[in-house]
Amino acid sequence: MTVRPLIGVSTYLEAGARWGVWELEAALLPAGYPRLVQRAGGLAAMLPPDEPERAADAVARLDGLVIAGGPDVEPVRYGAEPGPRTGPPSPARDAWELALIEAALAARVPLLGICRGMQLLNVALGGTLVQHLDGHAEVTGVFGGHAVQPVPGTRYAAAVPEETSVPTYHHQAVDRLGADLIVSAHAADGTVEAVELPPARGWALGVQWHPEMADDVRVMRALVEAAASAGDPAERDDGPQDL
Repeated sequence: MTVRPLIGVSTYLEAGARWGVWELEAALLPAGYPRLVQRAGGLAAMLPPDEPERAADAVARLDGLVIAGGPDVEPVRYGAEPGPRTGPPSPARDAWELALIEAALAARVPLLGICRGMQLLNVALGGTLVQHLDGHAEVTGVFGGHAVQPVPGTRYAAAVPEETSVPTYHHQAVDRLGADLIVSAHAADGTVEAVELPPARGWALGVQWHPEMADDVRVMRALVEAAASAGDPAERDDGPQDL
């Protein structure tokens, strides 16, 4: 029997979550994320927030990592003051997910960042963000859609070679690229829609849209296949790598 790769997905804490007779703080993750992992052939594991120094231990047990979408990254993380339309900060979540990204890059664990996850990948590598742009989240609480064009020769283009319409909901985007990142897809208005590291730096891809809200599994399948080929985490070289 083929063992399905174990794909960890970051979650977040939410106060006042309600189910049945309960209203409590909960570690939440929209169900689309684990379902997409499962449909792509992986085994999904939810990663609740923890102390950043424990991130390497968590990543060492995974075959692949997904950083999920969510609120705005705190601008102090990329040396900026908050703009008038930037959302409230989530310092604990920023710290945990940045630590997960750094651990995955150091251990060369395949990594997929989704929306906020792509933005965090860029920030982790020294990049900056546009704090507000129009047209990518037109109705509050409703996913929109627009076309994304792959850049030929990139990892993303190998997985999705044609222009596609994707589910989108964001008002921030990549500005200055982080170290070694290359753009692998863009929208018609020029917004960076996907970034990735070159193969020499390992397998890392970020997409600005929400593949968990669509039927297309190709992006997640690319992660799962990379995780499957990376080998047993117990046998992976976890020595330090340059970030």
